[in-house]
Amino acid sequence: MVPGTHLSVVPHGAPPLAPSAALVGDYRRLLELCPVLELRLLDPAEPAPSAADDWYSGAELADDERALAAALAGEEARIAAEHGRAPRPHVTASRLLHHYVWSACLIVAGPWHLARRVPVVSPADLWLHAPTGALALRPRGHVTVPSDDELRAELRAAVVAHLEPVLAAFARPTRRRDRALWGMVTDDLASAVWYLGRMLDGDAAAVGEVPAVGEVLAGDAEGAAVAAAGAVLPGGTQPLPGAADFRLLHTPDGRAHHTRTRLGCCLYYAVKPEAVACMTCPRTSDEERLSRL
Repeated sequence: MVPGTHLSVVPHGAPPLAPSAALVGDYRRLLELCPVLELRLLDPAEPAPSAADDWYSGAELADDERALAAALAGEEARIAAEHGRAPRPHVTASRLLHHYVWSACLIVAGPWHLARRVPVVSPADLWLHAPTGALALRPRGHVTVPSDDELRAELRAAVVAHLEPVLAAFARPTRRRDRALWGMVTDDLASAVWYLGRMLDGDAAAVGEVPAVGEVLAGDAEGAAVAAAGAVLPGGTQPLPGAADFRLLHTPDGRAHHTRTRLGCCLYYAVKPEAVACMTCPRTSDEERLSRL
């Protein structure tokens, strides 16, 4: 399969679905599950969001310095409003890139994890609202193939194809080189799939389908998502420089908790110095994680 191919393969005997119809259903489910994803789905005939209203596509962020400057100014204003001061410019750029990359990874990986479909998301079809950080997406085609290995390769290829031009544009303002930028993608792809698994567990909790206290997290939605992230990010899949590398921490109550250590720091501490480091930060030891748990 050539990465980026608009191909839908449905099970034998199943009624064929238009890719957009299938993806809209996937995305509606994703938005129900993931409240932090502030995403508007565009109808096929709906006009594209406009720079006149402060919306900029990923392609515009990659190619137009004025669009990137407007998006960075919006991020700086949001951080200053929330924390009382503006961060250093490279911190602003890193935080905005993290927001875009994590969201794009969830947008691509969500249908893959929920329905074995890899959406083909061009940077021209995903928009960022500079003042608020909200997103808009025009769903198009998707890829499904019979082999799990092929499908995972398609997912990695789709993420890389979407983010490569965006990372190139952010390299200078973030002061990060290729390995650090692709390390962020690795971290955010693992994090996005993990988050979706936890949200699926929360959805199951509403109907009483979560494991009892003390049970090992095997067969639950979070565990399945962790395994899926590990399979798609085993390491050695360039340009993604690392592996998901999840592990379990055990608390005295008998519960097992998934964790991993990010390849790079997300710089949240530079936005809010008084805050403790993130649970997956390279600066946070397992002893500290256990004490918080």
